[in-house]
Amino acid sequence: MSVEQVTENVDELRWFKSSYSGSDGGDCVEVAAGNEAVYVRDSKVAGDGPVLRVGRREWSAFVALMAG
Repeated sequence: MSVEQVTENVDELRWFKSSYSGSDGGDCVEVAAGNEAVYVRDSKVAGDGPVLRVGRREWSAFVALMAG
């Protein structure tokens, strides 16, 4: 799978927190869908932390594997 760290501005993306994330502030992942990629970040450091850019095909394969 090809994954790269994003250096572009992703503030305009609509972020969604994982439904597996608890309300106690534990491990949380947020995902946003762009035109050509899916972006993933740690919600605890959302504004200041790194963002990963994953191709749509690779993201679909990941989701299928996790659902499987």
